[in-house]
Amino acid sequence: MTTHRTDVLVIGAGVAGIGVACRLRRELPGRDFAILERRAGIGGTWDLFRYPGVRSDSDMFSFGYRFRPWNGTRVLADGESIRDYVTATAREYGVDKAIHHGLRVLAADWSSEHQRWTVTALREATGERETWVCSFLVTCTGYYDYDRGHLPEFPGAERFEGVRIHPQHWPRDFDHTGKRVVVIGSGATAVTLVPALADRAAHVTMLQRSPSYVLSVPSVDRITAWQQRFLPGPLVARMTRRRNIGLQRALFRTARRFPRATRRMLLAGVRRAVGPRIDMTHFSPAYDPWDERLCAVPDGDLFRVLREGRADVVTDTVETFTPTGIRLASGRELAADVVVTATGLNLQAFGGATISVDGEPRDLHDVCTYKSVMLEGIPNLAWVFGYTNASWTLKVDLAAAYLVRLLRHLDATGRTVAVPVDHAANATAEGVVDELTSGYIRRAKDVMPRQGREFPWRMVMDYHHDRKVLLSDPIEDGVLAFGGPGSARLTGP
Repeated sequence: MTTHRTDVLVIGAGVAGIGVACRLRRELPGRDFAILERRAGIGGTWDLFRYPGVRSDSDMFSFGYRFRPWNGTRVLADGESIRDYVTATAREYGVDKAIHHGLRVLAADWSSEHQRWTVTALREATGERETWVCSFLVTCTGYYDYDRGHLPEFPGAERFEGVRIHPQHWPRDFDHTGKRVVVIGSGATAVTLVPALADRAAHVTMLQRSPSYVLSVPSVDRITAWQQRFLPGPLVARMTRRRNIGLQRALFRTARRFPRATRRMLLAGVRRAVGPRIDMTHFSPAYDPWDERLCAVPDGDLFRVLREGRADVVTDTVETFTPTGIRLASGRELAADVVVTATGLNLQAFGGATISVDGEPRDLHDVCTYKSVMLEGIPNLAWVFGYTNASWTLKVDLAAAYLVRLLRHLDATGRTVAVPVDHAANATAEGVVDELTSGYIRRAKDVMPRQGREFPWRMVMDYHHDRKVLLSDPIEDGVLAFGGPGSARLTGP
């Protein structure tokens, strides 16, 4: 078994892993690091998802890296553009040369005696195992299973004679021209697929068990496009980013404080966009705005194909698949040549790898997050997890900046180990993402860390709060314990 050594080991070369690596290269140029990536390409989610119309559901000006702003004017970029952006960023900072592709991380164990991580990885192409030894481990694996999307058991599915596809595993070069397509789902993936498929399909039906809030946003940021004509690009990028972060936060807070008024505003926008022929019950959820993520559609493309009759929405449940389509609980039958099951994601922690401390397994669900970046009782581990109510990358950038601060602090004080210690049994039964009620969020309850009663053991989905905590508050806070060379015992400040 081959053994490699590095100082910092980053797991994942997606948006988060590349963001962390670029921070390390820019701000700690002397620090040795490596990135392990299972896939052959860079981009993580954006390298995996290739279904028609795949795009961001966050605006690109806040989704792009702060240190390398998104320089286009499209608000919701397509998947290929995002993948190219992440890849170009990695190459610009030279971190692409630190990526070791084709390695699936199986396990990571911390040794208190040697004060280091030993990571076991499988080279999937050959079946060989490799060992990576590092002093600090950074996991940037997101929170869902890349191998399998979430697929409920539909009665009679095996009888269906058409094509059944999960968006996470879209067949290369699949041609849906002239076909009758049913898309099962009502989330971000479904509202993206329907208008993309409607361009060539005979007809597309979005079959949903319950509605989601759908919000039309401009495809092009005209304010930014105008400013770019007269002002320096970096200044425009900063202004747009600050504006959009503020707008995101204002919408979220307004929805939480005034749910009824926000609901009326959102539904009024849909009513204007779809016209009088579309039944508004298909767009009137039973829950309050932002109990689940809002679905953004550029220039109302979903509403346009509904108005034009190229697609429709059916709110019902599947009774059974038939050889030629789907029979619903209402008795209605939907004829289909293709059924797309946009039914969500399967959740997993650490990319499916196991983690242990001195040989003792640690279940992520048994611990709380510390400042939403580290994990209770697990030394020298950064857990990079983005926002669920704003652009994912906003939190990634803050977490990376905190990691740099922490590594500098360890160097300056002669310590080698940092571990959050809960002295007051803060853990509750709440999960870190329980604020939202989406299906995939509910499925994450037994996978993700738990919330503590109070900060720093609570995850606060608030960019401005986290900026202060992670960029300005002292590293030594009485909760983070430290150890030095050759010392197995951890001490507080």
